Amino acid sequence: MSAATTRSRTPDRLCAEAVDLARAAAEEAAAPGVVGEHVGLVAEGDRVVTHFFECKELGYRGWRWAATVARASRAKIVTLDEVVLLPGPDALLAPEWVPWSERLRPGDLGPGDLLPTDQEDLRLEPGYTGEEQPLPNSVMSEDMVELADAEDADVTRGTPATQPTVPTRGSIAAVAQELGLRRARVLSRYGLHTAADRWEEGFGPKTAMAQAAPATCLTCGFLNPIGGSLGQAFGVCANEFSPADGRVVSLAYGCGGHSEAAVMPKPPQPAAPVIDELKVDVFPLRPAPDSGSVPEAGDEEAAELGHS
Repeated sequence: MSAATTRSRTPDRLCAEAVDLARAAAEEAAAPGVVGEHVGLVAEGDRVVTHFFECKELGYRGWRWAATVARASRAKIVTLDEVVLLPGPDALLAPEWVPWSERLRPGDLGPGDLLPTDQEDLRLEPGYTGEEQPLPNSVMSEDMVELADAEDADVTRGTPATQPTVPTRGSIAAVAQELGLRRARVLSRYGLHTAADRWEEGFGPKTAMAQAAPATCLTCGFLNPIGGSLGQAFGVCANEFSPADGRVVSLAYGCGGHSEAAVMPKPPQPAAPVIDELKVDVFPLRPAPDSGSVPEAGDEEAAELGHS
C-alpha cells in the first residue's frame, strides 16, 4: 500500500487525543523551551499517528518536532514510537549536497592543490600500456617482435608509472618516450569534443569580437599552429595586443589585431611653403649694365654733363 493511501486514513481517536504524551516526549528529546504549539497531526497507518509541534530553535525556521504514537489492536493504552525533528513545507533547508568533483569549477585549482582524475573519466582513454607485446590488433605486432629480436632490445614490464625515470636505451619504453607516446592515458574522442566546444565558446566564430573582425585567424600571421587532430580547427594566438593572446582560438575566430587587417599609412609630408623665408635674395649695389633700356654713357659724355 502506498504512503499516500496510508496517510489518507482517518486518525485513530485515542492516538489523536494523546497530545500530552507526544509533547512530553518531544520536550524530553529537545532543549527546554524549544517545543512550541501543536500544529497538526497525520495518520501514518492503522492506530499510528504523528503529532507535530512548532520548533523554536534558532536557525530551524519552519522545522517541526514530530512525535509518533501508536496503540496495539484492542488496546486502550497509547505508547510512544519515536521523536524526530523534521522540516516543514516552508522550512529553511541547506542546499542539496553535491560531490566536490561536481562542485569544482575552472579556476578553482590553486598552487599546491591536487585534483585526482577518476579512473573512469570519459575524457581519457588508455594510451601507451608499457606491455611487452603490442596490442593483438596492431598491424605492427609481428614487425615489432622481429625488430625486438633482431636488436636484442630490453623490454621493461609494467605501466609507465612503474617504469624507471630514464628508460633503458633500446627498450620499448625508450622508443615510446622518443615518439611522445609514454603516457598512461590520452584524450578520448569525448574529451576532444568537450575541449573543442569549450574553446569555441570562448574564442569562436559566434563571439562578438569575431563577428566584427575584418578577417579570421586562419589568415592571420600571429596564429601559431598546434599539433594533433585539434590543430585542424584551432591554434594559439601570439599577438600581444589581441584579447586572445596566449589563448587557444578557433581558426574561424578573429579580432581587430589581424596581421593583414590594414596597412599603416606613411607619415604625412608637409606641403611646400608659399613664402620661403629661408631663401636669400641677392640685390646688387649698382645696376647691371644690361639691365635697363638706357645705354651706358661714356666718360666724355659724363664729363660734359658734369659727372665724374
